[in-house]
Amino acid sequence: MMIFLAGLQGISREQYEAASIDGARKIQSFFYVTLPGLKSVIQYVVMITVNQAMKLFTQTYVMTKGRPQNSTRTNAFENIASYVGNTLAAPIFVSPLLWMISSSLKPEAQIFKGLNSLSTFFPKEASLNNYIEVFQRINMWKFIGNSLFYVLVIILLDLLVNSVCGYALAKFEFKGKNLLLTLVISLMVFPAEAIMLPMYREMADLGWINSWASLIVPFVAKCFSIYMFRQFFLGIPDELLEAASIDGCGPIRTFFKVVMPISGTVYATIFILDFVAHWNDFMWPLLVVTGEEKRTIQLAIQTFFGSKPINYGPIMASLTISAVPMLIMFIFLQKYYVEGIASTGIKG
Repeated sequence: MMIFLAGLQGISREQYEAASIDGARKIQSFFYVTLPGLKSVIQYVVMITVNQAMKLFTQTYVMTKGRPQNSTRTNAFENIASYVGNTLAAPIFVSPLLWMISSSLKPEAQIFKGLNSLSTFFPKEASLNNYIEVFQRINMWKFIGNSLFYVLVIILLDLLVNSVCGYALAKFEFKGKNLLLTLVISLMVFPAEAIMLPMYREMADLGWINSWASLIVPFVAKCFSIYMFRQFFLGIPDELLEAASIDGCGPIRTFFKVVMPISGTVYATIFILDFVAHWNDFMWPLLVVTGEEKRTIQLAIQTFFGSKPINYGPIMASLTISAVPMLIMFIFLQKYYVEGIASTGIKG
């Protein structure tokens, strides 16, 4: 939805006004103005959707436990239809978030009452006791700090390394460039689960288990980030780079002094995508973090499920706390996210 919103911003109002003057109805304007204007965006969405569908693993495995008889084998077309349906049903998917926040303010006995009515979203006896219990039972500030540290380091290295790679693929000519670009796009299809075991073995052989290196290094280079940067840098006029060269700037100085300052939108987009992905990551930290010292917030939340009886009030409170940084970040950066998607997804 965000990608289509970004693409629609690139269609000028003058085109719709001209169509209206020619007697076109709204439905005709949609088919003869909007759809042609979104052609490149549609191609981009189809490519990304098929890519994500083909490497979908976690959800299907969790729901079916890998049985029976290849029932979890991913079908791209079925998943595309699923994504379309999920988009149309977006308001329904917002309700769990609202229920989570509401439940975090309720006493334990009230959480599962009134689930068949809208009253479940409005706590009658709202209090912060669940949040207080969270901070009493675990060192939440430490775990938040751990997550922020490793996520921000990954993002900074991602922005630096992959932007340089994307710039080279967009603006330099060298032997094997097209083959390398094809390889980058092809590797985007592989799910993380397919390479998780080899990555773990490599971390173990290097002696990096339970270290910051094991959390950070495997995620510095990303094919998707390289592709996003490459798409954005294609839109930078070559004349601008030639002018910098005439003024005595070398390739490295041109990149840092000319290209980076005008590329804020794509950097913001990658920042948001990386932050959400790694802040919510659970599986990889679970594998490589063996002690409490480097435990992330997602691993900390899991500790609430380890004691009996399970109290869902603190769980909902801790989940709400973990969602706050993402909500704040997206509220302040959503403008740049939309602009970044618009400027990276619609170039050939």
